[in-house]
Amino acid sequence: MSHADDHAGTRRDFLYYATGGAGAVVAGAAIWPMVNQMNPSADVRAMSTMRVDISGVEPGTQLRVLFLGKPVFIRRRTESEIAQSREVDLSDLPDQVARNANAEGADASDANRTLDEAGEWLVMTGVCTHLGCVPIDNAGDFVGPDGSGGWFCPCHGSHYDTAGRIRRGPAPQNLPIPTASFVDDSTILLG
Repeated sequence: MSHADDHAGTRRDFLYYATGGAGAVVAGAAIWPMVNQMNPSADVRAMSTMRVDISGVEPGTQLRVLFLGKPVFIRRRTESEIAQSREVDLSDLPDQVARNANAEGADASDANRTLDEAGEWLVMTGVCTHLGCVPIDNAGDFVGPDGSGGWFCPCHGSHYDTAGRIRRGPAPQNLPIPTASFVDDSTILLG
């Protein structure tokens, strides 16, 4: 084997590697736009969180906002609503899971469904878990003693208590609680 043959093999190897590298760069440049178009657009990313001013919500009332295309109920519960909800035995509930994105896997006790430790703030997606209707607030068989709280879905008769837990009717699950947190005393961050 001569020195010229050794040199030719090295040159051939270099051409193979250079061609393969250039092909990989070209393939990556062609594929990247297709992969990148699957990322959420800027308007979708901007809608993934929402700040809600709750300074005007009085005890016994609720605020409805539209978040990610679904109604969200933000309720400031009264002392009697909190007391009524905390008296419920978990064995009386058809769905004993909290359905709370802030406390995955927790039981459906009142403390695991509210946003604060005192139990005053209840934030939940206002979509009936049976067929997706929007329940009516301050209605149904589980309204608080002062006439507030509780939700009723008139489409098929699902009754939710003052913590948004299913108590009667065809709905299989409690009203879901989205990811939420307090930013300050008068603002809740959804998402």
